[in-house]
Amino acid sequence: MRTPADWDERYATKEGLLWGAGPNRFVEAAWQGVAPTGRALDLACGEGRNAIWLAEQGWEASGVDFSPLALKRARGLARERGVEVEWIEADVAGWEPEAGRFSLVIVAYLQIPRAELKSALERAVKGLARGGEVFMIGHARRNLAEGVGGPKSPAVLWDPEELREDLEAIGLVVDECAEVMRPVAGAERDAIDLQARARRG
Repeated sequence: MRTPADWDERYATKEGLLWGAGPNRFVEAAWQGVAPTGRALDLACGEGRNAIWLAEQGWEASGVDFSPLALKRARGLARERGVEVEWIEADVAGWEPEAGRFSLVIVAYLQIPRAELKSALERAVKGLARGGEVFMIGHARRNLAEGVGGPKSPAVLWDPEELREDLEAIGLVVDECAEVMRPVAGAERDAIDLQARARRG
C-alpha cells in the first residue's frame, strides 16, 4: 500500500498505536547514550515513535510521513510524552529537506521498491550536514525464505549488496551494511533484518 489513504486505513484498523509507543529496538541500541549533535530526521516516521524517542534523548527531532492519521497520532503521543517534534506531512518519494539541516537521518522499515528507496534516500541526503549519518533498519530479502513475518514481495525487501551499492552511489561512506537477527515472540525462528550505517564525508 503506497497512498496516504491506504495507510490511513491500515492505521485505523487498530485503536491503539500500530507499532507501539517505544522506539525500534535497533534504533534504540544504536543511539542510546549517544550525545546529540543537532537535528535528527525520521524518514517515513509513521506514528512517530522513533522521532519522539530521539527528542527525549535531547535531539531536535523532525518526522516526515504522508499519512495524516499517523501524524495525528504522533502529535498526540509527543504531547503525552512532553516533547517537541516537528511533524511534516509529505511523501518521502518526492519530499526534499533543506540542505545541510540534519546531522542524523533514520530510515526504519521503509519497504518500497529499490528505485523509489534510492530516490528517497538521495533526496534525504541533501538535507544531511557534512559528517552527518544515515541509520537504516529494514526487512531483508532473505527473510522471505528463511525468516518470519514482514512483506511478502521481494521487490520491497532489502539486499545488503544492493543497498550498499545505492548508498555509495549517492555519495555516502558506508560503515556497515549487514543482516541482523530479530527474535520474534512465538516464532520458531528469527526474523532477518538489514542494518546499515553510512555518513556524508
